[in-house]
Amino acid sequence: MMWNGPMMGWMWIWSLLGLVVLVGLVWLVFRLTERDRAGNAPSSARRILDERYARGEIDEEEYRRRRAGLA
Repeated sequence: MMWNGPMMGWMWIWSLLGLVVLVGLVWLVFRLTERDRAGNAPSSARRILDERYARGEIDEEEYRRRRAGLA
């Protein structure tokens, strides 16, 4: 096999392109699974509201009213 020929440049380009596609697929899978995990967790506004209710800063009526407003 010839390692120093006119096709050598194309081999590097195809290798680099394959690497870029592989990294892109890994990134895409990570982003899709991250969205699924974030969808199951309460939003930051809901979490803050829960914390304020737990500390006694707001009463139950205000808590329920604001929670209904978030939905």
